[in-house]
Amino acid sequence: MSGPLDGVRIIDLSTVVMGPYAAQILGDLGADVIRIEAPGDSARVGTYRTTPGMTALAMAVNRNKRSVALNLKDEHQREQALRLIDTADALITNMRPAALARLGLTHADLAERNPRLVYAHAQGFRSDSDRAGNAAYDETVQAASGLVDLANRAIGKPVYLPTILGDKVSALTIVYTVLAALLHQRATGQGQLVEIPMTDTLIAFNLVEHLAGHTFEPPTGPTGFTLSMARGHRAVPTKDGLACVIPYNPQNFRDFFAAAGRPDLAEDPRVNGEFIDTARDAEALQELIEQCSPNLTTEEWAEVCAKHSIPMAPVLELDHADEDPYVRQGGLIRLVEHPTEGPVRTVGIPYRFSATPASIRGLAAVPGQHTDEVLRELDEENQS
Repeated sequence: MSGPLDGVRIIDLSTVVMGPYAAQILGDLGADVIRIEAPGDSARVGTYRTTPGMTALAMAVNRNKRSVALNLKDEHQREQALRLIDTADALITNMRPAALARLGLTHADLAERNPRLVYAHAQGFRSDSDRAGNAAYDETVQAASGLVDLANRAIGKPVYLPTILGDKVSALTIVYTVLAALLHQRATGQGQLVEIPMTDTLIAFNLVEHLAGHTFEPPTGPTGFTLSMARGHRAVPTKDGLACVIPYNPQNFRDFFAAAGRPDLAEDPRVNGEFIDTARDAEALQELIEQCSPNLTTEEWAEVCAKHSIPMAPVLELDHADEDPYVRQGGLIRLVEHPTEGPVRTVGIPYRFSATPASIRGLAAVPGQHTDEVLRELDEENQS
């Protein structure tokens, strides 16, 4: 079966993670994704096992694509890139506006050639802001969006999250905005410019729960979702490991304390009423949970919590993720044979379609692997 985006062509003119990850998801959904690669992508630089450019990061964001190596500063190769873009339904780029203008690859340039093109431009800051041309990386976006402030307030340290959240949330935003613009294109035949500023995207993402008391005017309290901001909001130790165990209501707490052999704690006034005031008592409740959690093993807590509908999950250790039963059953990490790199692990597709399943049709390509093939197809299309 074909994926839901079968027949859609996407040009990936982006680098590092955000744009390539978004394009990969569209490829997983069945789109024909052609990545135009020029030298210098930092995701292609680093440790590789066999083939230059085939780093772990590059392989994680470039499956289900064909790679075409073109130097856009060369007039002939730039013209080849433009001919490819003429055939596309959508283009994804994170090049800075000045570079796009120098190369004649702005939305205005390309819309004149291909009026139905959906042009998705992602960059660190809004194009109409005084930061529009500034360099941006995930850490700058975490800072500019308030994530670092949240970390500082919650744990007393202005740390960056240990994941490139800004890149990946923005990538998902690229995906759904491109899909929405493709619906409009199918209905009207018209393309459009879709702008995805990373900082704006992450500010909106953060404020879903963290606008909090500043939702109202005058404010009824500070920003910051109380439960998430509580010091000690963390996984708890079990007899043999770590787990997330989160009783949410009085009955949850009674069952939790009973299983831990501490039914006396159910008399605590913070948990024996009609409801739990997590906004007021989050830190104290965490202390009660941590008093009891070491009394059982992680597996024993899993059984207790499943029986009593208490939210619980063991902490997944990433070094052993491919051994985890849940991960294995879902095919979330797969060991596959790569044409040039040999046995490698790839992340499975986490969502499912009943009629048009997404699929992994090709693993990450060596830079420029499909240049001749794609340009030959382009010539044949022009001749037909």
